[in-house]
Amino acid sequence: FMEMNTRLQVEHPITEYITGVDLVELQLRVAQGEPLPFTQEDIRVRGHAFEARVYAEDPSNNFMPGSGDINYLSTPTETENVRIDTSIRQGDAVSVFYDPMIAKLVVWGPDRLSALNLLYSKLQEYHVVGLTTNIPFLKTLASHPEFQAANVHTDFIPSTK
Repeated sequence: FMEMNTRLQVEHPITEYITGVDLVELQLRVAQGEPLPFTQEDIRVRGHAFEARVYAEDPSNNFMPGSGDINYLSTPTETENVRIDTSIRQGDAVSVFYDPMIAKLVVWGPDRLSALNLLYSKLQEYHVVGLTTNIPFLKTLASHPEFQAANVHTDFIPSTK
């Protein structure tokens, strides 16, 4: 048995950044019956990208999801190397009935360390008032020397507390 997943993965901006391929456009074109304009061998990977999911959650309480009103929201400026996927605006509420994700912050850099430094810088510019978020945790993670060196494992986060 082989599972096939034909939907676009939520992490597709990472692939788009490192390949320069617009997966959404390609998926729509293929759905219209057009052939792919390239082969797998034509795709080249360049640079490094990270996605940080900004959540209304409390990392100090076992990442317990939170809810409440977003009284103030200031996000980083999007650029060619910075993308923010969100539908949340200042004044919105994060409900207990849905996923508490506020946004996906995606960054690209020519190498791992420059991408992580950009991620950290953009997390510094993120401000959410009204509920607890995981932004401080994400900044700690992005600046951790072992994470920067890619020395991570499945027990990395619990082992760094």
